[in-house]
Amino acid sequence: MAESSAATQSPSVSSSSSGAEPSTLGGGGGSPGACPALGAKSCGSSCAVHDLIFWRDVKKTGFVFGTTLIMLLSLAAFSVISVVSYLILALLSVTISFRVYKSVIQAVQKSEEGHPFKAYLDVDITLSSEAFHSYMNAAMVHVNKALKLIIRLFLVEDLVDSLKLAVFMWLMTYVGAVFNGITLLILAELLVFSVPIVYEKYKTQIDHYVGIARDQTKSIVEKIQAKLPGIAKKKGRINTWKPEVQQLLKRHLIVITSSLVL
Repeated sequence: MAESSAATQSPSVSSSSSGAEPSTLGGGGGSPGACPALGAKSCGSSCAVHDLIFWRDVKKTGFVFGTTLIMLLSLAAFSVISVVSYLILALLSVTISFRVYKSVIQAVQKSEEGHPFKAYLDVDITLSSEAFHSYMNAAMVHVNKALKLIIRLFLVEDLVDSLKLAVFMWLMTYVGAVFNGITLLILAELLVFSVPIVYEKYKTQIDHYVGIARDQTKSIVEKIQAKLPGIAKKKGRINTWKPEVQQLLKRHLIVITSSLVL
């Protein structure tokens, strides 16, 4: 009897468990602003940043946004040394006042509660050698990529990419004449904490107008190319050339450009 009852119960259990799995797997991608499905290791930090800029926890995001904004505004008005000194003094004034207050309370009540920050003092914050090496290896990957990119751009491996960098730096000279670094950081923070939530709220309207602007730009480019057919023919010829010929032309262009600069 026990075996027959277990046999009758097992299909219902298996069907309920099989029915529960799809809902669990598919539940994460329903909401429009949900964190993208990433791996278990990489989802921690990326999902935390995603939830932060999308104001999932209003108190946490408000604290981070307000603190960083006050820091940047303070750096815009005062020097770095003054801002750091005032922050350390404010933190010390809070901790020392709380320590003295708890000592007075313990003396009046004749209690032996101990140090008020004992729980935090006992926390192990030592960094192991394995964790240090793992962080250094991860950082060295990004450093090596940055060095390769810098060498490739400044030694003109690709003439077009180097010219793009030159044009971008030329435009940044005009931006630097109007804004300084702190002002750009303040504007960047305001954009980071406002644009994602606005786009999430008005996604349909924004995508509609962006599509219209993209179609208009594409039509204008096509009209310009139609009026200048020589450019399209040259592009078609260059695309049909062999890679060896393209590399040879690129080298000649580099030599000509460097001679003109010198």
